[in-house]
Amino acid sequence: MEVSFLTLTISLVLLVLFITSLWQKKKKYQFLPPGPTPWPLLGNPVYMMRRKGATYYPELHRKYGPVFTIWKLTEPVVVLCGYEVVKDALITHGEQFSGRPYTPVAHIQNKGFALSSDIGDLWRYLRRSTLMLLRNCGMGKNVLQDKVLQEAEHLIKAINETGGKPFNAFCFLAFATSNVISMILLGKRHDYQDKQLMELISYIRLHINNFQSISQQLCNIFPFLLRIPAVSRYIFKSNSYLHSLLQKEIDRHKQTLDSSSPQDFIDHFLLKIKEEASDTNDYLSDNGLLTTITGLLAAGTDTTTTSLKFSLVVMAHFPDIQAKVQQEIDKVIGTQRPVGTKDRAQMPYTNAVIHESQRLLELATIGIGHAVTEDTHFHGYIIPKGTAIIPYFSSVMKDPTQWETPDEFNPKHFLDDKGQFCTKPAFMAFSAGKRVCLGENLARMELFLFFCSLLQRFTFSVAPGNKTQSAKSLRDNKLMHIGVLQICAVPRNASSN
Repeated sequence: MEVSFLTLTISLVLLVLFITSLWQKKKKYQFLPPGPTPWPLLGNPVYMMRRKGATYYPELHRKYGPVFTIWKLTEPVVVLCGYEVVKDALITHGEQFSGRPYTPVAHIQNKGFALSSDIGDLWRYLRRSTLMLLRNCGMGKNVLQDKVLQEAEHLIKAINETGGKPFNAFCFLAFATSNVISMILLGKRHDYQDKQLMELISYIRLHINNFQSISQQLCNIFPFLLRIPAVSRYIFKSNSYLHSLLQKEIDRHKQTLDSSSPQDFIDHFLLKIKEEASDTNDYLSDNGLLTTITGLLAAGTDTTTTSLKFSLVVMAHFPDIQAKVQQEIDKVIGTQRPVGTKDRAQMPYTNAVIHESQRLLELATIGIGHAVTEDTHFHGYIIPKGTAIIPYFSSVMKDPTQWETPDEFNPKHFLDDKGQFCTKPAFMAFSAGKRVCLGENLARMELFLFFCSLLQRFTFSVAPGNKTQSAKSLRDNKLMHIGVLQICAVPRNASSN
C-alpha cells in the first residue's frame, strides 16, 4: 500500500509539473505566427529536415502567410518567406535577428569557437578579427587577383588536356578554388595530381553534405545519439580529418613564424593571438584559429566550385547566351590579355549572367539558421528571445514581386533598360545583414575571373548523348549537387576553324 501510494504521489507530481510546463510554454508562445499543428512532443518532424522539409515551405507560405511557425520537438522555429519579410528581419531588424540557435553537432565540432557561433560577443570578435586578417592577406587587393589569375592558368591547362572529351568540371574547379583559399590561409597550393588535394576535396564535400544530412539533423534534435561511439565517429569523420590536417599546418607555421614577415592567414592569426595574450578574453586561441580556417576552407572551396560548375553547365545548354558572353569578352578584353576585376564595370552582360546563375542555383536555400536575441515584435507577432529563425532564401531569389521570370534563366533580371548592369537588393546569394557571408568579396572575384578566363579560352557544350535542358531542370537535377554532370570544352581557336 505504501509503495502504491508513493508511486501514485510521484506520478501526480510529475503530471502536474508536465501540465504546468505545457501551460507555461503555451503562454510563452501564444503570440507566435500560425503554422501546422505539431504532434505532441514530436513537433513537425517532416518539416524539420533541411533538404526535404524546405520543399514544403512554399505550400506552408501559401497557407499561413510569409511568416509561419513549425516545431522542432517542443521548440518553435519561425520561417520567413519573401523578399520584404526577409529584408525586414535581417536588415531592418538585423540586430534582433543576428543570433544563432544552439546546435549540438556544430558546438562539439567547433569546440565552442566559430564564426557561426551562437555566443554574441565571440562571433562578433572573431568576425571583425577575421575580416581584418583577410585584408592583411590581400583580400580586395591586386595581389589576390594575381593569385586567382595564376590559378586560372593551371585550370585552363588541365581542361585543355581533356582534348574536347566529356569531363567532370567539378573536380578541376574544386582543385582551383581550393588552391586559392589554401594560398590565402596556408600559403601553399597543390598540383592537380596531388593525392592529398584529391582527398581534401572529398572530405570537404563530405563535410558539406553532412551538414545537410538527415543523420546530423537527427543528432541535433536528439543529442544523446552523439554519445554512441559509432554514431559520433560517423558524424565527425570529415571534421576530424580536416582538423587533423589543419592542425599540422598550424604546428608547422608555429615553427616557421617570422613576426616581421607573416606570409598567410595562419601567420597573421598566430601573431594576433600573441598580441592579445594579456587580454581577459580568450576569443583568439588555437581552437579559434583551427575552427576558423576549417570553416573558411570548406565554404571557400565548395560554394564557389558549385556556383562555377552550374554557370558553365548553363553555358553549355544555352549556346546563344554563351556566344553573347564571349562577344563581350572579345570586345573588352580581347583574346590574349588576362581579365581583371577592373573589367567588370565594362562587362554588364557577363556580370548579369554570373549573377543570374547564382540566383537560379539557390545554393543556400535556407542557409544557416538565425535566432532572435531578444523578445521581438515582428509583423504583428511576438517572437520570444532565443527562438530559431529560418530565412527561406529560395523564396527571396524566386519572389515574383522582385523577378520578372523567377523560374527562368534570364540575365535581363540584372540589366536596366540601357543594358547596364544593375544590382538587385533581392539578390541574397551570400545571405544578408549582420551574418552576411565573410567571403563574399573573394567569391565574387573568383567567380568573375575564373568564369571570364574560361569563356575567353573555351567554348563549352553538352556531352554527346545528353539532351539540352532548361536552367530550372538543371538546378533541380540532383546530379548537379554531387558534381557528376559532364560537359565538353573545345579551345575557341580550334572551334572557329
